[in-house]
Amino acid sequence: MNMTKKERFQKVTEYFKKNMPVAETELDYENPYQLIVAVILSAQCTDKRVNIITKEFFKMFPDPESLAKAEVGDIFELIKSCSYPNNKAKHLSGMAKKLLDEFDGVIPQEREELVKLPGVGRKTANVIASVIYGKPVIAVDTHVFRVANRLGLSTKAKTPLETEKQLEKYFPKELLPIAHHWLILHGRYVCTAKNPKCINCGLNDICNYHKKTG
Repeated sequence: MNMTKKERFQKVTEYFKKNMPVAETELDYENPYQLIVAVILSAQCTDKRVNIITKEFFKMFPDPESLAKAEVGDIFELIKSCSYPNNKAKHLSGMAKKLLDEFDGVIPQEREELVKLPGVGRKTANVIASVIYGKPVIAVDTHVFRVANRLGLSTKAKTPLETEKQLEKYFPKELLPIAHHWLILHGRYVCTAKNPKCINCGLNDICNYHKKTG
């Protein structure tokens, strides 16, 4: 069926509002500091694994002050079961120090400020800005990138940034924070990279990928 981009976004929005009215991050956190640590750890690592690590991590380093004083080696010991623990240990140490030096220990709200923190790229900054502060931005990880392409929400997008711009243009601003979780969770459990569960997907009637493969 030939749909305009606007109609496609409308259909996707209606579907998720009905079928996934509540969609939140699967990372465990209680405050902005805990979320930024968890998101830095989650790069190329499952949320499940991160939640196991952070349980002990936050007992040892409950705030930016304690993390800033920690030896990188001690941080490494606590996070060594996740991917790239060397880099992440350095990033977490640097992030805590910069947070205290430049932001009085308060996680900034704006993406431009957030990306100044070690270990925080555009995607991580968008997660923090949208989840904590409800900013109208959308983080594009591999799940969001894949689902947006397959559903035809991002057309001819070759990079996460191109996808991000298209999603931010067409999703209503107030829905961007939840839309991020809709697409991630859909990609994690239904529209998987290998063997997607198209038969169980309520969006297969408008899905470009299903049209080609189904």
